[in-house]
Amino acid sequence: MKYKINTGDSLPQFKIKDQEGFEVTDEDLIGSPLVLYFYPKDDTPGCTKEACEFRDRMDDLDDLNTLVVGVSSDSAESHQKFINKHKLNFTLLCDDQLELAKKFDTLRDNTPERTTFVIDSDGVIRWVERPVNLEGHFDRVYKAVQEVAEDYEEEDYEPLPDDFIRSLEEDALKSLEKKQDS
Repeated sequence: MKYKINTGDSLPQFKIKDQEGFEVTDEDLIGSPLVLYFYPKDDTPGCTKEACEFRDRMDDLDDLNTLVVGVSSDSAESHQKFINKHKLNFTLLCDDQLELAKKFDTLRDNTPERTTFVIDSDGVIRWVERPVNLEGHFDRVYKAVQEVAEDYEEEDYEPLPDDFIRSLEEDALKSLEKKQDS
């Protein structure tokens, strides 16, 4: 099946509310690796299993500076109940108009198909699983995130040049001397 959005594509622009009613945009999610997963409905057996697996393995993803965000068409109230009941430790987005599902091409018969995207720190989709097979799902996601995180670490954590550090130290010293002279 052909999809509108695939590996190598950029994260589509969007603005949507989370479970607390706060607005979240695509730009808010760019800057570190991201797992964005779509699921059909809060508190159903498959969706609960998927969410709880992310919850239980969050330390592994935190070690890779990775953000996890779930998306369904459920209301903020439903998301809050789901989060509280299962002690979820990540954000859920409220796609009640199915706008995000349409942008990510996850709708099948007007229901979001269980789909997971791994997106790099620049907002480029690096891995997709659709439809998701829950057996071994987290392990596949984690492997994709590890690869993206390696690229993230190599790109973003270059040490500052020594001359730049020296200039900052000199500026701080001059500022301190001026303060003492006053």
